Amino acid sequence: GDREAIFEPFHRLRAAGSGSGLGLHLVKEIVQHHGGSVSVGEAAGGGASFRVNFHRGSARR
Repeated sequence: GDREAIFEPFHRLRAAGSGSGLGLHLVKEIVQHHGGSVSVGEAAGGGASFRVNFHRGSARR
């Protein structure tokens, strides 16, 4: 359930700790601005795996 929510601004998995919850949101915005996409999945052995794809010729100008 949290997989797509982690890209929302100010979303944090843990209430305690540092950070404002903007990092992954900014990553998604920057990648999309350049015509790409970012997704998250399960990593082998636990944790998360992120995939960033850029499509040739799709950057905004």
